Parts: sequence; structure tokens; C-alpha cells
Amino acid sequence: MVNAPRQLSLNAFIYPSGHHEAAWRHPDSRPDRIYDVTYYQEIGRTAEAAKLDAVFFADGPALRTDVRHNAAPGLEPITLLTAIASATTHLGLIATASTTYYEPYNLARLFSSLDHISGGRAGWNIVTTGTDVAAANFGLDRHPDHRERYARAREFVDAVVALWDSWEDDAIVLDRAAGIYADADKIHPIDFVGEYLRVRGPFSSARTPQGRPVLVQAGASNEGRAFAGRYAEAIFTAHQRLSDAQAFYADIKAKAAEYGRDAGEVRILPGISPFIADTESAARRLEREFNELTVPEYGLKQLESITGTSLRGYALDEVVPVEVFAGAGDVTDNARSRLQVVAGIVERERPTLRGLLHRLAGARGHRVIAGTPEQIADTIEEWFTHGAADGFNVMPPWYPGGLEVFTSTVVPILQERGLFRTEYSGTTLRDHFGLARPASRFAPEPASVG
Repeated sequence: MVNAPRQLSLNAFIYPSGHHEAAWRHPDSRPDRIYDVTYYQEIGRTAEAAKLDAVFFADGPALRTDVRHNAAPGLEPITLLTAIASATTHLGLIATASTTYYEPYNLARLFSSLDHISGGRAGWNIVTTGTDVAAANFGLDRHPDHRERYARAREFVDAVVALWDSWEDDAIVLDRAAGIYADADKIHPIDFVGEYLRVRGPFSSARTPQGRPVLVQAGASNEGRAFAGRYAEAIFTAHQRLSDAQAFYADIKAKAAEYGRDAGEVRILPGISPFIADTESAARRLEREFNELTVPEYGLKQLESITGTSLRGYALDEVVPVEVFAGAGDVTDNARSRLQVVAGIVERERPTLRGLLHRLAGARGHRVIAGTPEQIADTIEEWFTHGAADGFNVMPPWYPGGLEVFTSTVVPILQERGLFRTEYSGTTLRDHFGLARPASRFAPEPASVG
């Protein structure tokens, strides 16, 4: 049998007004609708009409945005994705949820329910939460340190996956005549006991259409990459340069292999935020138009939250000293991934502080590109065909128009080049990502032949 040609995965990363920090000030954005569920349903339908793999929501259990200067994304994503599920039929639905501030059983129920309701389109973006301000919202005196958060996260994912597996696929008998709904011998307690978590099980509902929702991960630190190699089926990441993305791609695929996994079952999806126009000069003017709407105070706070480094002592038109970010590490040995991205920009480009704030305003360290639809498609193809990406998390600078421009101009070019689907070939998120449906760990081993 001839293997089908490899194809891109494309997700729409939904950030209410758009990924540029000044998007809410631009007349083409709709900050007035960010609490309107029909707004997100319309975005979902736009993504599905273009045959995108999924929509993705970031989230955190604290108010981190400086709401004096930007619109805050406030709706809980799993609830919101359930509403998008009702307005779509094929589109994948990926939500962020924290292993530090949930309990395994509750979170397993939320994503299991989303997968059942959507007919198998759910994905869980696993995060440990990187902000100290969350702890006080949960009655805690401190936010756990990086090592402790990842240790708990490993136990958390092991427990959640075991809960999802605790019903074998054929546990539901539905024998009305005999009065038997389910075979209790095929429903198993998990008896999970770890250093941080204890979960007895079994789960309260049957296996989902996908077997398990897709496991997604977005950490690129040393701990995060090891975690991704062990668990993640799709990985969201941020890179500015092809060479850095290639190094990360190779490292993650190698780590997956070290855990005995098929590296082809891991989708690596960098973020890309495109300003698109008929000419490159027009696209660059559009980017400048957005940058001119930024508020430096907001940008400085964002920079501090991304890097842990304050640059308030420098004038806006002063060149940022390289030594400010000394010791940030590199893409394959890096304790703080986004700090390394910013350090790389400072080292290569030697921007002024104002210029650095503008560079980060577009997508918080993800790649921002301004060009024609052909140029955007060329970049996507280059990264896809040169070992840097299996697809992209598309981060429109503004919503809804930024996604509409991408889907109406760039996606058709990728389709013409044979790089992206023209129709869905399946109905689940696993189908879209080209991932196998996992068997329950409690399923009996298949009988040997011969």
C-alpha cells in the first residue's frame, strides 16, 4: 500500500481580540464581543470551512492581563468549546487546563464529556501554570516550584489516562432482554497512588469516541520537553528561526523515541502570527499600524511576565544590552524557553527597547511574519519540509478578520500545493492529526496467531 503524502496540521489559536496586544484598539477587531458565545461559534465555523484541524484556547487560573491596557480573555475554555461543538461538526476542540490547580477526576470528567458531546474532537493542552498569582486563588501560600509542578503533572496525566481507560471499549452490553447494561468485569478501579495524588476509580463514564482525548503540551523548558517526549501527541512551541525550530523538532522526536514511542505520532506545531496583504510593503504597513497602537507600560509588564526580567531602567529608544539576558541557554538546553526566545532576538537584532516591545507585541515571542499570501505559504512550506514543523498554530494578529484573511488566501495556496487537505478524511481530532486511537490499558491482549 502506498503511504499518503504527509500533510500539514493547522490550528486556529483563539485569543479573543487577536494575538497582537493592541488588537482590541484596532477598528477591525471586536473586543465588544469577547463574552458573546456566537462570536466564537462564528470563528469556529470559519476555521471548519477552511478544514483546519482544530481551534485552541489558552487559559490560566488567574488574571494575568493588565486589563487597564488590554481586553482580558475571561471565559472558561472547556465550557466555551462545548458551545463551539454545537455549531460545528468536524473541527477539533483543544482547551488548556492546569495539572496544578485541578484534581484528576474532575478534569477527566470535563474532557471526557467534551469528547462525547463533540463526537470525538477534544484535546487537552496540559500545563502546570507558570504564574505565582494563581496560588492565592486556591487558598495556597505559595505556587509550587518548577520541579514539583512537573512531578505532580506526571502523576496527574497517568491518573487521568488510567481513568479514561478504566472502561474497556466493549464494557457497555445494552442487553435489554437480560436486564444488563454493562459488564462490570470490564470496568476497573485504577488504584493510583503517587507522591502527590491518590485516585481509586473506576471512572464514571464509558470510553470516549477517541478512546482518550488528544494530549497536547506547550512547555519547552528542559522539564517540559522531557514531559512532551513521554506524553504529548501534539506540541505547541515558539521559535523565531528555522534552525532553532529544527533543533527543537529533532530533540522532541528523539525524546519520544527514548520513551518507546513512535516519533511520527507526535505533532510539533510552532506558532505563527501573519500580517497578510497583497504586497509585502502593505503587510509591513499593517504591522506598523498595529505596533503604533501599543502602550509601552503594557509591553513592559508583558516582557517581565515572559522573561522575569525588568527593563524599566532603560529608555525606550535605547538599545537593549545583550548582557541583560546572559545565561538564557539555547533551544536544546533551556530551563526557561520563552526567555531564550527573547534573548535570541536581542542578540541577533540588537533592538531598542521600543523595538523589542514591538517585536513581542505581535504574539508574545511566537513568530510574526508580514507578507503576501504566497510568502506566508512559502514560510509554512519551508518549515514543514525542512524538519522544523508538522504544522502550525495560527495566531491571527486580530479577530475575526485576521483568521478570515488567512483561511481565504493562504489556505488555498497550501491546498493547491498538496500540503493541506481540501476535505476532512475523518471526524475526530485524532483523525485530523493522523493519530491512532489508543487501546485501553485494561483491554485483553490479542490472541497470538500460529
